[in-house]
Amino acid sequence: MQFSLSPGFILLIVALYFGLLMIVSYFTGKDSGNDNFFIAGRKSPWYLVAFGMIGASLSGVTFISIPGVVGAGKGNMDFSYMQMVFGYLVGYFVIATVLMPVYYKLNLTTIYGYLQNRFGEVSYKTGSGFFLLSRTIGASFRLYLVAIVLQKFVMEPFGLPFWATVLITILLIWIYTFRGGIKTIVWTDTLQTFCMLAAVILTVIAIAGEMNVGVGQIPALISESEYSQLFFFENGWSDPNNFFKQFISGALIALVMTGLDQDMMQKNLTCKTLGDAQKNMFWFSIILVFANILFLGLGALLYIYANQAGIEIPAKTDQLFPTIALEHLSPAVGILFVLGLVAAAYSSADSALTSLTTAFCVDFLGFKTDKVQATLSGAGDQEKVLDADESTITTNKFGDENKKTRFLVHIGFSALLFFVILVFYAVNDTAVISQVFVAAGFTYGPLLGLFTFGLATKRVVKDNLVLFVCLLAPVFSYFLNKYSAELFGGFTFGFLILLVNGALTFLGLWLVSSSEEKLA
Repeated sequence: MQFSLSPGFILLIVALYFGLLMIVSYFTGKDSGNDNFFIAGRKSPWYLVAFGMIGASLSGVTFISIPGVVGAGKGNMDFSYMQMVFGYLVGYFVIATVLMPVYYKLNLTTIYGYLQNRFGEVSYKTGSGFFLLSRTIGASFRLYLVAIVLQKFVMEPFGLPFWATVLITILLIWIYTFRGGIKTIVWTDTLQTFCMLAAVILTVIAIAGEMNVGVGQIPALISESEYSQLFFFENGWSDPNNFFKQFISGALIALVMTGLDQDMMQKNLTCKTLGDAQKNMFWFSIILVFANILFLGLGALLYIYANQAGIEIPAKTDQLFPTIALEHLSPAVGILFVLGLVAAAYSSADSALTSLTTAFCVDFLGFKTDKVQATLSGAGDQEKVLDADESTITTNKFGDENKKTRFLVHIGFSALLFFVILVFYAVNDTAVISQVFVAAGFTYGPLLGLFTFGLATKRVVKDNLVLFVCLLAPVFSYFLNKYSAELFGGFTFGFLILLVNGALTFLGLWLVSSSEEKLA
């Protein structure tokens, strides 16, 4: 028997959910100063950051895509995605032990300040500019996919056009982030991660109930199915599911898309101390492993249930989860799906909007922290630098004279996301849009090369040539990746192209640099 939620009821669920976010925003955004917006006063509890980062890492795309690829028979089929997740752990270890100490030592607000300190102004702007480009396209792409689902199942029956759906979506994000910024997001992301994981767990239980399977029997049911293979060693490097290919790719993805990404690192930099930030990364890594197992388990159950119930698998496997949840299961499961999807989508979109605003204000408009002296007894938990006489400390805080400018920049990036999503909709070709999203990912290669070169060498680059190097490397990488099968006997790079891209950037930086001795 099929059930379906009415569009009006789904809209009510979304409205109630956003009402809850607004309440959180009200209490966390009372102090709307730049210090709270950018770094939350460096007072975020590490455990909240760790849990909330799960939602930002997974996003709405993951929420509907990862369950779908389990039975797709291509890349990330069965449980092969876990090979990449295990690689993530290596990347997170490097972030916690190598990158975080550097970020905290320099007391950074945006991580690209390291490039200014190490290379110069052009390198600094180049790194931040690549982040702005990639995150704008990436956030727009993820919101676009979620907006399509909301449009189909919620807004279209009310006669609202797609642009109105997108406008309402972005407006709601802006409303609950414009005052508190990252301080608000640390708390709202915690709520949204809870909603997302709860939705997956309860959906798994509901599907098991539909198949008359006990919760304790679920692992055995999945392991005996055709979707349970975890490790893939047999077909060599040409196989997109190859263990070594996915493991190395996972390590690289975690390193660049978390450790070198302002969006993900901004939450970490709100922790009081380096030790807290490292604890956050450790526990985040553990929770993420179990979260991905949950998603993949859900995906296997969706395919098993669809086969048993005679449900046709959609041509676009992204539609499997929403189709079954909204059209073939109880209304309660449909409610859970809507909550989970909205939570997953907005936990990544809200932080993206805030990080874009932060990076532009700090890196391009020159917002700076003010050094404020206070007595030792009144210093609180802020970042402290002991003065020479040891009677006072220097704290770094953002002044609030630029709040109006920050406000306008926040509006500007909201408008930019809106228009990019409408461009995607006008193109109306998923393959083309996916390629744009993939191309945006190539901007992480230069960041990998820049940071690696800075940390691994003591050479001094010609700063005015860095932008040229960072533009050429992804172009070469893109075409190398596009024609890799013809050039290398069927071999495809996949996510390993990040390594090639970073290596080309590293080589280019070496060619435009000299040793310190030669410059002296």
